[in-house]
Amino acid sequence: MKLPWLKPALEDAGPFISVHLDTTRTDPTAATELSTRWNQCRSRLSSAGVADELLEEIGDTVLAPSSIGGRHGRAIIASPREILLDRVLPVPPREDGSSFGPTPVLLPLVQLTPYAVSQLLIEVDRAGADLHLRAPENPVIARSHNDLDGESRVDGGHDELHKASAGGGAQHGWRARNFDARVEDSWERNAEAVAKKVDAIVMKHKPDMVLLTGDVRATALLKDELGTEARARLQVVSGGTRGVSMERASFREELERVTQEFIDQRQRDLAGQFHENQQRGGESVAGISEVGEALGRGQVDELLFVVGQEPENIEEMIRQAIATDAGVFALEDGVVAIPEGVGALLRWRDEATPSNELSSMSGDPRRENAVDPDRDERTPHEREEDAIRE
Repeated sequence: MKLPWLKPALEDAGPFISVHLDTTRTDPTAATELSTRWNQCRSRLSSAGVADELLEEIGDTVLAPSSIGGRHGRAIIASPREILLDRVLPVPPREDGSSFGPTPVLLPLVQLTPYAVSQLLIEVDRAGADLHLRAPENPVIARSHNDLDGESRVDGGHDELHKASAGGGAQHGWRARNFDARVEDSWERNAEAVAKKVDAIVMKHKPDMVLLTGDVRATALLKDELGTEARARLQVVSGGTRGVSMERASFREELERVTQEFIDQRQRDLAGQFHENQQRGGESVAGISEVGEALGRGQVDELLFVVGQEPENIEEMIRQAIATDAGVFALEDGVVAIPEGVGALLRWRDEATPSNELSSMSGDPRRENAVDPDRDERTPHEREEDAIRE
């Protein structure tokens, strides 16, 4: 996952103040608890020498009420002069934290990359659609235009929306059929107008998911009209109605379910890509020294690490990856085994790049364990460790 928005902050001379907080407000006591936790962070930062004026600004930012519902967090990186980065997190950080030092603390933020999912929600009926964009840095989908400006609503302009009733007698049959044909034509033209707008938004914002809900007939018509890019991202979500979908608990639950499925599948796909490259000696490396060397040579296309198994120098690796325009992605523990918890997909491979073939890893336990992420069997090294523990 590319993180270009982090690069400007890293280019500052520093030193850096880093704050990562759970800013969830799901019950009446949450605001008080958040204030208490922030005051603890503020006290540590003040003792470290951070100016009170800057701490006031950071405090105002993290304590300000937000329209975002559900669990979420906040990450702030600042210099002694100003806030450099203020990022809403799609889920809370694994733990609250604050620091003042020569380099920013990025790991708590980057650990959440699996949950950074951008979505375009389309609530469609036969007259048009309401559009809502949910970006990782602004994870609210209800009643928010999210930078869509005038693109957040589409009305097709064709207003023959309801077919004739079944009654009226045979003499009116041809009129009814003619009217019904005009209605069908109106639906189709309205779907074309919505699809045109959706395709433009998809090309501009590149959402990970395009979520479609609403009237069944309008949904089918719109699916047929969408372009290739939108269809490739499309997921139909049942139970929604234009204008009121997010007010229904059942729809929110279904939305959460399909989002989690996407998150899980994206991790499996990335783990599978890494494993395939490791099997055939392809464009990947694993292990601290190998990844460090590849980062130094600018070979890394995507830095991968396992949450909870990060090497001690992971912060340095993350900074180096961002500086060389590489992506960074965290994989939840259990998705894949990576030697020493860190690996990389490469832009290219040459003779100086360490071998990745699993057949060349014999005798190296950390490499022998980097096998199929879907495996159930224990590796020889794991069985040996089991025997020692017994």
